[in-house]
Amino acid sequence: MPTRNIFAIATAAAIISVSAVPAYAKTVKVTLHAVEKNVQIDNKGTEYPAWTFGGTIPGPLIRVTQGDTVEFTFINDKENKNSHAIDLHAAQVDVLGEFAPIKAGETKKFTFVPKYPGVFMYHCGAMPMQQHIARGMYGAIIVDPKGGYSKAYPKPDREYVLVEGQYFPNADDDKGMLVNEGWTNSLINGKIFHYDPVHDPNASQVLEAKPGERVRIYFVNANINMPVAFHPIAGIWDRVYVNGNPKNVMYGVQTYNVAVAEADAFDIVSPADRPTNNAIVDHTMSAALRGAITVLMNKPDADPKAGKGDNILIR
Repeated sequence: MPTRNIFAIATAAAIISVSAVPAYAKTVKVTLHAVEKNVQIDNKGTEYPAWTFGGTIPGPLIRVTQGDTVEFTFINDKENKNSHAIDLHAAQVDVLGEFAPIKAGETKKFTFVPKYPGVFMYHCGAMPMQQHIARGMYGAIIVDPKGGYSKAYPKPDREYVLVEGQYFPNADDDKGMLVNEGWTNSLINGKIFHYDPVHDPNASQVLEAKPGERVRIYFVNANINMPVAFHPIAGIWDRVYVNGNPKNVMYGVQTYNVAVAEADAFDIVSPADRPTNNAIVDHTMSAALRGAITVLMNKPDADPKAGKGDNILIR
């Protein structure tokens, strides 16, 4: 059985890119580090005392194929001050075993086989859980279907990962977080208005595609308390794959409500005859206008590397 080594380390976010083509099951080794460090929370460089996987918000993207054997190693770096845990929503294991917290300096290893395709959240499960998640300990895992692409699940021209989270400036107020007090902004892939130069002149990045291309967005709601009304302004979701599973498909959807800790896949196809732009938003206005807006530019000169390979989760 072939083996692939994948290391998601503190110094660089490893993105595991695997095409959804028919494949034999393989063994995949994944390593995640819990890292407590300051990160930039907006486009002007404001720092925040985060708790992270791999030193980034969100943590490294993990991508495997349905039926793979995942050999998982979780390391709580010895420099940390807190216990941390890993809760992988794609894994069917023991909450009191594999998902139990470990102290700083300790390592946990376990194996699981993802039985269902889709996109899933992972997060820290140590208590107080709302604080560990809100401070940045979350990420995405994509499980490609073992059968690959099909007419019902067409290959996209580009793919992007978006993870929404809530920003609580007072990182120590776990009691306020529990009752949703003190949150001031929404984060997309770890920053306020990360890909929105319309509302933030400091934003220097957007999503790109060519007119008429099929763009698949893997979206994770990592908010601790709030669902997301996921909507493409000036567009319609051509297909929505609930939980990212090709069997759970909906067509022609204007807005889809993504529950807390849910993840789904969304296809959008722009008009092929002219350049257009979409604003992909959490249509809950208190979230959208506090940071949850992403600009997708559909233009003939789109970067040919954007949304492909290692460029699907833009830092």
